[in-house]
Amino acid sequence: MSIMLKGNGLTIEEVVRVARGRERVSIDPSARGALEKARAFVDRLVAEKQVVYGVTTGCGQFKNVVISPDQTETLQANLIRSHATGVGAPLPEAAVRAAIVLRVNGLLRGHSGVRPAVADRLVDLLNYDIYPFVPSQGSVGSSGDLAPLSHIMLVLMGEGEVIVEGRRRPAAQVLREKGLGTVVLQSKEGLALNNGTAVQTAIGALAAHDAAQLANVFDVAYAMSLEVMMGSVAPCDPRVHALRPHPGQAQVAENVRRLCADSAIIESHRGCGRVQDAYSLRCAPQVHGASRDGIAYVRTVLERELNAVTDNPLLFPDDDIAISAGQFHGEPIAQAMDFLKIAVSELANISERRVARLVDAHLSEGLPAFLVPSEQAGLSSGFMIPQYVAAALVSENKVLAHPASVDSIPTSANQEDHVSMGTIAARQAAEIVSNAKKVAAIELLCAAQGADFRKPLALGRGTDAAYRLIRQHVPFLEKDRILYYDIEALMRLVPDTLLEAVEHAAGPLK
Repeated sequence: MSIMLKGNGLTIEEVVRVARGRERVSIDPSARGALEKARAFVDRLVAEKQVVYGVTTGCGQFKNVVISPDQTETLQANLIRSHATGVGAPLPEAAVRAAIVLRVNGLLRGHSGVRPAVADRLVDLLNYDIYPFVPSQGSVGSSGDLAPLSHIMLVLMGEGEVIVEGRRRPAAQVLREKGLGTVVLQSKEGLALNNGTAVQTAIGALAAHDAAQLANVFDVAYAMSLEVMMGSVAPCDPRVHALRPHPGQAQVAENVRRLCADSAIIESHRGCGRVQDAYSLRCAPQVHGASRDGIAYVRTVLERELNAVTDNPLLFPDDDIAISAGQFHGEPIAQAMDFLKIAVSELANISERRVARLVDAHLSEGLPAFLVPSEQAGLSSGFMIPQYVAAALVSENKVLAHPASVDSIPTSANQEDHVSMGTIAARQAAEIVSNAKKVAAIELLCAAQGADFRKPLALGRGTDAAYRLIRQHVPFLEKDRILYYDIEALMRLVPDTLLEAVEHAAGPLK
């Protein structure tokens, strides 16, 4: 299969398929006309010696320095070389591939002025599995992702580095081995390639995709914890959620009802004297639901940005005008990423509170202390330390969740006097999602252990499927063993394998 790019209609799921599934990419023939028209417009601006930012002038503070036509190629190459100054660990290959997809898609709208051959060579990077070395730090999120995008674009020029089998190698060597030539950038092309929000949007799209899947995983973990702690499903009654019609909480409530259907554990204490559960059980639909609504909002923002033109200046050949504007400013992504950080942090926060209850014999409704058999009490620590780990992870998330978008440091001698920090926010969001996945694995591990102490009473239809899958990979803890192996085993199941097993048994989750 291949995904055809045309400048619009690109979805987060398609980006994920290219970034992680290595699906091939092609350019819709209908988009080439727009590229050619915009390129012809650039060539005319240069021939007529019109003063256009970044085309016939320098950039940033050098906006008033006019560049002669014979210096055009030097200017555009220098815009890439001078801006490729990132530091830190390299971005993951999936994030780099996603950024390339987005950059191509934005160029295809025909407002940037690059030649079709340049767009084709970017597609070649994807289809030939060329992984540019892109340091993760150094973008302030405006003017776009200058440093990381420049590291990608160096490769087109046969400069910079690529990563092959974990090792950094000169891009020129790898291009020769793949049978690919280099590109000599023409007027406007360097600026069009490194001036945009593709990197922060790419990182954010992958994080938002993962967050949406994790929301269902946390529903599964919640449902299993609710059962093994003898909680009530009454707070998931649809009549309750009809009175406060936030869509996310209704989805969570429906998921839990489906997951817990036919639960012998819940049936065993129906009509007991317990009036109501703690908030981490009773209010989970509201908390999980708010996070779901936040994730849905973030996806909406990102899918707009996937199909946006975010460089500068913008070309309008039909109107015979080039407009300098601020489309490269990452504020829409920065704020959305900060919201995603909060939404996912809260899923992990309330999950850790359920883990704390599961291991606390005073709160777990008859489960043994730290979820080990009573004859091991004092001798085995059981699940004591996984709760510490979950606590450490959610505490780390609280620091990362501090909004990056409220910070700004002027750049380019105060010409660029307000920046978004959107790429920092996106990187933090991805880290929070990774931490949250670990917390979900810990809750599932503890809840499965709790389920063993409720036997012979059976879990619900969906939670039992989750339990059986977990037990295929992780045995019951009879006495202390090295638990990080177990946590890693659970992380390999989350989200895809776990959700597949659960939905096969209980039907699709919301």
